Amino acid sequence: MTGSHVDGGGRAGIRARLPASPLDGDDARPLALPLVVGLAVVAIYLATNDYPAYGAGLYIETADAIRTAGYALPATVPHYGPEGVPLAYPPLVFYVLAVLRDLGAGAFATSLYLPPLVTVAAVVPAYLLGRDMVGDRRAGTATALLVVLNPQVLEWHVSAGGLVRAPAFVFALWGSYAALRIFREAEREWVLPGLLSVALVTHIHPTYTIFAVATYLLFWAGYDRSPGGLVRGAVVGFGALALALPWLATVVGHHGIGVFSGAAGTHGGLFGVVYRLREWGPTGALVPMVTAVGLLGTRHRVVGAWTAAVWLLFAQPRFAYAVGAIAMVAAVVELSERGYTGRVVALPSRAFGRAGAERVAGAVAGPGALARLTVAALVVLSLVGLGGLGYEFAGSDGTTPEFVDDDDTAAMAWATEETATGATFVVFGDAAEWFPVYTDRTILVSPWGAEWRGPDTYGRHLDAFVNGSNCESRRCAETAMATVDADPDYVYLPKGEYTVRGAYEQANGTLVASFAESPGYERAFENDGVVIFRTVSASDRTGTGSGRLATPRGPRRPPRR
Repeated sequence: MTGSHVDGGGRAGIRARLPASPLDGDDARPLALPLVVGLAVVAIYLATNDYPAYGAGLYIETADAIRTAGYALPATVPHYGPEGVPLAYPPLVFYVLAVLRDLGAGAFATSLYLPPLVTVAAVVPAYLLGRDMVGDRRAGTATALLVVLNPQVLEWHVSAGGLVRAPAFVFALWGSYAALRIFREAEREWVLPGLLSVALVTHIHPTYTIFAVATYLLFWAGYDRSPGGLVRGAVVGFGALALALPWLATVVGHHGIGVFSGAAGTHGGLFGVVYRLREWGPTGALVPMVTAVGLLGTRHRVVGAWTAAVWLLFAQPRFAYAVGAIAMVAAVVELSERGYTGRVVALPSRAFGRAGAERVAGAVAGPGALARLTVAALVVLSLVGLGGLGYEFAGSDGTTPEFVDDDDTAAMAWATEETATGATFVVFGDAAEWFPVYTDRTILVSPWGAEWRGPDTYGRHLDAFVNGSNCESRRCAETAMATVDADPDYVYLPKGEYTVRGAYEQANGTLVASFAESPGYERAFENDGVVIFRTVSASDRTGTGSGRLATPRGPRRPPRR
């Protein structure tokens, strides 16, 4: 195992004990367990999800827009909202997806298999951070296990949204480890890996970029505070910015600088504790936060400050849980070293006898006992964690909800084959996010990507989508559509169980009945899970309506796109 250290000082002593390269042969066994557990998490997720959890339709559509533009960066992405989406998102992953799409990768298959596999790669930097910040390889193992088994961390990384978030998470952790070596160890050779890691994050996801910047500032303040360290950190930060300038200049040329300030006011923004307290009350990653406060007066104070900072900055609890994994392991080590968990509990001789008490005490406190207990605890943690994830992934608690099912894909296949190319839809329920990429048709109510048109546009489309998806009458649905001036050719309604923003709902049939009774609509398609109504006015205008109800042609399952 690596030696212990003082968190925030004693740099020379620490440096002598850290390996020159991040991994060596002694790390193979401690790293093997979390990697195996991570692969088991992937297997559980794939076994419990026929379709990707959540949605990545806009991501795939963005990649397809790049392909259509000949791999130039297009100004907008079509079909999400009447005007499309301004393409201001960091583009690196979309170019990777564009290549995969050109090679024949399907939208659903890519979104199902790629994110969990990338997420497993986060085990390595998580292990290194736990190992070197706490000072023990077993601490690295425990940290990596807490990260790869935490539902809050996994929810947005193994799911379809992880197409972008998972690689950003991996590189953000690598950038954090580079910051540790740059500031605590004053190792200039880690400046280039740090620059590349932060540059990659900058080209992938804006929120994870802010996480990386905050980490560098905090590590400099906690470990270094020297002018030389500030210069090394500036090389990383400004170097990453310089590499991002071509993309930023292209976006500003298309949309102006305001496209970034508008998006910054959505999704909770910065200082997520304010959003969290307003929306949920005093909840969300409280255990890591309490642990962090407890560490501020110990040698692990930088770990505590880091955990507290991300808890305060980000509305998304996955950041606090990821960093908090290190804090919780550090707290256990601190308690053990202070004697609170390392003492042998006195055993009453009446129950065991003097000889029996001595044998038990020897087993707990004898040579090698701590290693045996640690291994046993890590194995138990792994088994219990995997069992809990299996229950959550297979259940209906919203951890990995599927936005589409076979009925949705059949309905989308019908829309592709039987409606005009320019037909517009309002799709209620979360299948809406996948609808444009599967059908090449436009949805008029779309919170996806609307943040790039500013918080007002995003808020109106989000409210219209959520309110309309929960309506029980046609009048309610039409009111929701009117708030964003949506006048669709077709309205897509879910039947039975469906999700709205990842929360499971159950349709009671009154909404479908209300549309069916209106002379302004006629059924165009229906199966067990979906009804699509054609607006009569649109039918008269385009001449595409036949008045005939379309039904599925047998029990076929459409190919996953």
